[in-house]
Amino acid sequence: MESGYYEHKLIKPNSIELRDYQVNLANEAKNENSLVVLPTGLGKTTIALQIMAHVLSQNKGGVLLLAPTRVLVNQHFDFLKENLLLDDIGIVTGEDLINKRKKSWMNSVVCATPEITRNDLERNMIDIDQFSLVIFDEAHRAVGDYAYTGIARHFKEKSLILGMTATLPSEKVKATEIIVSLGIQNILQRSDESSDVQPYIQKTNTEWIMVDLPPEMKAIQKCLQIALDDRYTTLRKNGIQIGQNKSLSTLLRIRQYVLTQNRISAKPLFTAIRITYALNIFEAHGITSFLKFCDRTKAKKGVGIKELFEKDPNFMRAIELANFAKTQGIEHSKLPELQKIISSVNDKVLIFTSYRDSVNVINDTLQKMGINSEILIGKAGETGLKQQKQIETVQRFRDGLTKVLVATRVGEEGLDISEVNLVIFYDNVPSSIRFVQRKGRTGRKAQGRLVVLIAKDTIDQVYYHIGQRKIKSAKLMGDKLSKKLENNDLSSTESLDSFL
Repeated sequence: MESGYYEHKLIKPNSIELRDYQVNLANEAKNENSLVVLPTGLGKTTIALQIMAHVLSQNKGGVLLLAPTRVLVNQHFDFLKENLLLDDIGIVTGEDLINKRKKSWMNSVVCATPEITRNDLERNMIDIDQFSLVIFDEAHRAVGDYAYTGIARHFKEKSLILGMTATLPSEKVKATEIIVSLGIQNILQRSDESSDVQPYIQKTNTEWIMVDLPPEMKAIQKCLQIALDDRYTTLRKNGIQIGQNKSLSTLLRIRQYVLTQNRISAKPLFTAIRITYALNIFEAHGITSFLKFCDRTKAKKGVGIKELFEKDPNFMRAIELANFAKTQGIEHSKLPELQKIISSVNDKVLIFTSYRDSVNVINDTLQKMGINSEILIGKAGETGLKQQKQIETVQRFRDGLTKVLVATRVGEEGLDISEVNLVIFYDNVPSSIRFVQRKGRTGRKAQGRLVVLIAKDTIDQVYYHIGQRKIKSAKLMGDKLSKKLENNDLSSTESLDSFL
């Protein structure tokens, strides 16, 4: 093992760089159900490869590797084809017809998407005894009714389970549910600060850039806030105990109660939810995204929609002002800042935004500047990029044919997008998992730079504070749960009780 490469009879020679922390984590995960928590870019798939090689060489059964998207499954398949010295590696996604899947499930190693795997398990198309190792990539998804939880029920008592994620959730209930769902016995965690990881990590400098909304946008913001205040006043008059903190999560929490116990509040509640969505999109993404959201909402036939778009003077005024602002070329004060940053660098840039409409706004703006940019979005229904298009887009970015890639969430999870020295968050995310995944796209081989754009006195600032608090909490979560696992103090009953 002194060659500087990992050596195993099933792994291609001189292909996998030898890293102590990867070997240590793989060795620990070979004997019991483990969750590997390792920041993006530090080679979770390489750890999985080492465990696979170990299991396959014992001839006890095959390996099932699950990942949430087709693009990610293809990426894993290509990696294994390249590095695992085995002929029968198969791939199963929802694009494959049943006869093709039946043949693919016979391979020693299968890479697959979760929904089709769960469906084929229920159809008895898969021999459960065939797989002695089941790997759940992006394991933080193993909550609620996501397909991972159903799949794990079939395998966790009889196969070795390996979960992989960049970070645990910050909420104890969710983190506990993941551990229980996957039958995890051991949490193997490393962070950027871990001594054995430090030699392989580059520092990422984070810049928080604050922008002011222009007066035209502040006027629209004010109209939306007054429309929202009116609904909160009505809800309180109807006996709903609702605090001063106007958040979407608060409104969504009381939805079930209103539908069953206080039906009189249904219209003001659902209208308040729509206004909150509209306000959040407006503040973080700008005029076009707000107007497109309004167009889509207006086309629906839901509670309170007519009242909002035809009778509410403040909401109607907000739309009128937004339409006028658009004719004046006003979009969002983040855009000029973005243009300034991108003009000043020669390297490749990855921009994240949570909202599809703003992906197009950003991309159009960059192309008008003469910058070679492309979008990376998932496939939803009839819209979005199909799997092959996503793969081709990522490849062009890797090859340097595209300077800027503007991506939604599909670019956050696991995709090996390539070396990027500058990542920009166009909007803030109140999720520790998504923040860590986005940030992990930079600083892999050279010093990274992360720029987060924040509009003052908006949802961006709220999400910033929530996100930072959750990141601190997520860092401690692994230690807390590890102690509970050591003391056999983590039962599915506790998880279920706290969850309910």
